[in-house]
Amino acid sequence: MEIKAVKFRKDGFYTQPFVMGGEDGVEKFDKNIRYRGSLQNYLIDTGDEVILVDTGLPAGTPEEVPDENSQLYTGKDISSYMDAFKALGYKPEQVTKILLTHKHADHSGELKSFPNAKIYVNADEVSAAELQGLDNIVPVQFTDGAYHNFPESQKIAEGVYYIKAKGHTNGNSIIIVESGGLFYMLHGDITYVDEALYENKLSVVFEDVSAARETLDRVREFVRNNPTVYCGTHTPQGYENLEAKRVMDLDNPVQTVLAEVDFSAQQASGKYVCSICGYVYDPAEHDGVAFEDLPDDWKCPRCKQGKEKFNKA
Repeated sequence: MEIKAVKFRKDGFYTQPFVMGGEDGVEKFDKNIRYRGSLQNYLIDTGDEVILVDTGLPAGTPEEVPDENSQLYTGKDISSYMDAFKALGYKPEQVTKILLTHKHADHSGELKSFPNAKIYVNADEVSAAELQGLDNIVPVQFTDGAYHNFPESQKIAEGVYYIKAKGHTNGNSIIIVESGGLFYMLHGDITYVDEALYENKLSVVFEDVSAARETLDRVREFVRNNPTVYCGTHTPQGYENLEAKRVMDLDNPVQTVLAEVDFSAQQASGKYVCSICGYVYDPAEHDGVAFEDLPDDWKCPRCKQGKEKFNKA
């Protein structure tokens, strides 16, 4: 069993209010504290089959141009997701299963690029706009009962489990891989950075805050009771934990390394991109209406987040 990170963006950041302000309010946190950000998804090679956990941003998604007021920045392109996948030495037709953590485009962007794969999706998520037009979706009903302290699970392969983890979205899920006496928790956005797991804080992005709290409590209980390697999508801590086989110790956090940010030498195109789901607002497609002229209560048409979650592209 091998687990590999598919790395496609680097040198991003997530501000402390964004990653920790979901319950206490963003005003309780320091907007000038910026944690390191990146984008990567994961690949599981069981020896018998190749399984993906999420499939990155769609090809052509523009980079963002952050400024001092940006709550988050997903980073600079290393490559497209598909090029990063191929760089690991695999071909798209080798992938037999894709396990989707949730619908957002930085997790589902290249689902269409794997012709032989069955796409496993929490049944509560299959109606999402991002998943329409795909005829290889397998709605997961979580019929295998409890997995440790998680009430609902589905066994996907030997040592690979799909776990219901509602909150960030109503169909959110996590994947746990058992290998070499360790539990690798491959998650989408349970937390954006590991500091939030240590501090027991929710981000500001959720569809159901009470469910997100319940899920985070279960994750922390699991981590306390099982040797867990915690592999996130939005921080280089995710692949650093994986590569070091680092077991999370909630009472002894890994020392924080803050992001180094340079806001100079950035040029904008007039477009804006949602840092949550990847939706691109192009004035040319909206009767020339500039993003700045949209009403203050305007929401992303895809993920329903506010204007403050958008960056210049």
